Amino acid sequence: MKVIISRNELVEKLSGIQSIVDKKSTMPILSHFLLNVGESSLITATDLETAITEPIEISSIDEPGVLCLPARRLYEIVREVDGEVSLVSEDSEWVRIKAGKSSFRIACMNPEDFPKWPEIKDKKAFTLSTEKLREMIDRTLYSAGESDTRYTLNSLLFHIKPQDGILNVVGTDGHRLSLIKTPVQTGFEEEMKLIVPRKSASELRKFLASHEGDVSIDVTQKHVIFNIGEIRFLVRLIEGSYPAYEQVIPLDNQKKLNINREEFLKALKRVSIISREKSYAVKIDVTDSVLTITASHPDVGEASDEVAIEYQGDEISLGFNARYLMDALNYMETERVVFELQEPLTPTLLRETERDDYLSVIMPMRI
Repeated sequence: MKVIISRNELVEKLSGIQSIVDKKSTMPILSHFLLNVGESSLITATDLETAITEPIEISSIDEPGVLCLPARRLYEIVREVDGEVSLVSEDSEWVRIKAGKSSFRIACMNPEDFPKWPEIKDKKAFTLSTEKLREMIDRTLYSAGESDTRYTLNSLLFHIKPQDGILNVVGTDGHRLSLIKTPVQTGFEEEMKLIVPRKSASELRKFLASHEGDVSIDVTQKHVIFNIGEIRFLVRLIEGSYPAYEQVIPLDNQKKLNINREEFLKALKRVSIISREKSYAVKIDVTDSVLTITASHPDVGEASDEVAIEYQGDEISLGFNARYLMDALNYMETERVVFELQEPLTPTLLRETERDDYLSVIMPMRI
């Protein structure tokens, strides 16, 4: 290979794949990416769970070819150099890099050893707007588990219900749950549950942020591919059973209070300063017109705050992880929210007053 690439183009592309390449893997080749230069030039990166391939603009091609390059080291080099970057391969194991007066010779790996893009068969497809897909990930990812031994919880569920024409995206860590739904036309005959790893969903969100228009989504038995413009973002689906989330959502909470979202959020932030050293535990007391939030810690002190509410019902006291409540409120947008309660230790429901497509379920805690 003998090519010249704009420094800015190379920095942009390498920046986008840094969190996809696996730097800690026992497979060194996963810390590399594939540069394929020809009639259409592409870069490909993978950690075996997620893979991305996207076009890269080449300024000048003297000799096309394929190289397997170290992603982090090349990124650090091109960030520091000036001018266009020249890549000249000596063979499949070494490449010379020149930019301005700077010159490097770095080791590569055999491109034949790079993981192959899986063969896609029997795919089904549907389309979502980039904005809607990004919102659905944003509003659920915070609820997904991060290092749970129940590995299906470290993910998002994309639940396609063709009979209802609905796509539900769900995140849960067993203590809280968030769900957002949107109408979708798929042409699927049977419902499908796609369990997408948390890391993959987080990386996908980054690529969605810089694109507009629609995303074409190809679904197979083991993979899902998000086609974002010319970018192909492939995810290996997690095998297993996702929790029966619909059974967790309370439908008959009798105690419903209406509260200003921003005031509720600010009060939780203030009181939780005291409770941070104790699992963010706060106590919430509900009366006719006031919601009182309190926290105490024997080595730190005490705090309390009040927020006016609209509520008619019996008084009730509950304990919560304040962080769970704050996370849910941060991803809501309406001026007021509805907080639905039942018993001190049964699931509670938090939703926006002016839209019914998004909800958050939070389990109370003993305090």
